[in-house]
Amino acid sequence: MSELTKNVQPLQDFNWDEFENGTVANVSKEELDKAYDETLNKVSEHQVVDGTVISVDKKEVVVNIGYKSDGIIPASEFRYNPDLKAGDTVEVYVENAEDKKGQLVLSHKKARMSKSWERVNAALEAQEVITGYIKCRTKGGMIVDVFGIEAFLPGSQIDVHPIRDYDQFVGKTMEFKVVKINQEFRNVVVSHKALIEQEIEAQKKEIIGKLEKGQILEGIVKNITSYGVFVDLGGVDGLIHITDLSWGRVDDPHKVVELDQKINVVILDFDDEKKRIALGLKQLTPHPWDALDANLKVGDHVKGKVVVIADYGAFVEIQPGVEGLIHVSEMSWSQHLRSAQEFLKVGDEIEAVILTLDRDERKMSLGIKQLKEDPWEAIEVKYPVGSKHTAKVRNFTNFGVFVELEEGVDGLIHISDLSWTKKVKHPSEFTQVGAQIDVVVLDIDKENRRLSLGHKQLEENPWDVFEDKYTVGSIHEGKITELLEKGAVVSLAENVEGFATPKHLQKEDGSQAQAGETLPFKVIEFNKDSKRIILSHSRTFEDPQREEKKAAAKKARAPKSDAPKIENVAASTTLGDIDVLAELKAKMEKGE
Repeated sequence: MSELTKNVQPLQDFNWDEFENGTVANVSKEELDKAYDETLNKVSEHQVVDGTVISVDKKEVVVNIGYKSDGIIPASEFRYNPDLKAGDTVEVYVENAEDKKGQLVLSHKKARMSKSWERVNAALEAQEVITGYIKCRTKGGMIVDVFGIEAFLPGSQIDVHPIRDYDQFVGKTMEFKVVKINQEFRNVVVSHKALIEQEIEAQKKEIIGKLEKGQILEGIVKNITSYGVFVDLGGVDGLIHITDLSWGRVDDPHKVVELDQKINVVILDFDDEKKRIALGLKQLTPHPWDALDANLKVGDHVKGKVVVIADYGAFVEIQPGVEGLIHVSEMSWSQHLRSAQEFLKVGDEIEAVILTLDRDERKMSLGIKQLKEDPWEAIEVKYPVGSKHTAKVRNFTNFGVFVELEEGVDGLIHISDLSWTKKVKHPSEFTQVGAQIDVVVLDIDKENRRLSLGHKQLEENPWDVFEDKYTVGSIHEGKITELLEKGAVVSLAENVEGFATPKHLQKEDGSQAQAGETLPFKVIEFNKDSKRIILSHSRTFEDPQREEKKAAAKKARAPKSDAPKIENVAASTTLGDIDVLAELKAKMEKGE
């Protein structure tokens, strides 16, 4: 006999008959079965009952409903309630009291669904705060498990702030309010923002009631636009206009602040109802003009960056918030009207000279042409009268040509100083804009910054030679280049031109000379000072004819050689004799 059984003694009073016959203390087996059945709940299939959680693990939840066996429910049906634990009471739906394996089949999901619509409608009517589990993302928002119903949470209803990362909410259990139910399609819309707004509304009233101009508050950057930044002051939004972000120029607010950044702002203004609040960020720092070097003065050189370009000039930032204007007239010594874009562009790092400085008005004007010597300071040295140069044609007027010798040094060639011989009606006949032209300095007007220039003076005056060649009465061949109402322009040799009136253009056959014809012309007038030669074609044949007529008439009046000679003192008196007689008569009249 083993040690385990040697001291074991049988019960002396054990009733083997009762054990074998199934009766205890005169109680029948039927009575025992009836008593046992009465201790168990009567379970009907397809009904909802309360159960007690026996155990919870990752895969399943065991629930006791007072039946002869416990039910097992997948843990996924309790995902909405991560705090579920043993001892909790939960609703379950009895799908089957006993399946093929003799197992009680329960469903928590169906139990919730059976009462979910009642609960959801009651929550909407009572404005009740309910708990939901965010299952996943969907277009425009999230899907939330509420009482087993898949409700829609719009992205705009998640928070009072714009949400940029929806995924961070997936798998979270949050509180919601039911805001809309579509009974026909069984759609439910919930909002978490509505709960926050209730809290914010109370804060908002408190904040708005304490707002004062000049007050400094902490806020969070809520949104950034092209024109400014919206800041959440704890339920109240204010706007920092782009011009109030920094003392310097700001082209993009993103360069100054970031989303969700905590910043201090000052209240600049708000309307009577305090719905529009203007905020400032730059006002929290001293104005840069107040920190400007006190020793800076007119004439000093400064360095800066071009921040804005306009036709009339450029704004240069010499330090954040301190700008100076370079007017286009201060960019070059040239007096020609030009655009600032020809000299500078935004972003250029430049050096300039301070021309004016007004600290009270916070204004400064700058110049860059002053970095170079003014060419008119020593104009008499570089461009003395009589000196010869090459210039660039800038533009024309009816009376002459404006040329540029160098940047800032302009001069005028009068139309009469373009050519000795050619009659120029308009300068465009002689040259063109942008062309190079040789000039000689005739006069200097330093006060008005003008030079009088000549082109023809580069050559000797040919009219000195023409005076001997084109004497009155001389005949020259010429070509009619232009017919005018008052006459014709005739081109002679050496590029000199003459003029013939219509009556002097008549040809020997009675016809009128036409343009392009080359004919002999007689000089009937020569004026060196006015450079004028008057010509006549008709006189080239009329004068010889006239001379012939005179000669014939003279010959006709002469006495014939065989006529008797008559001695007539009076007829033979010479002009000299007449003068002597006149003098004698005068003396006689004076009584001499």
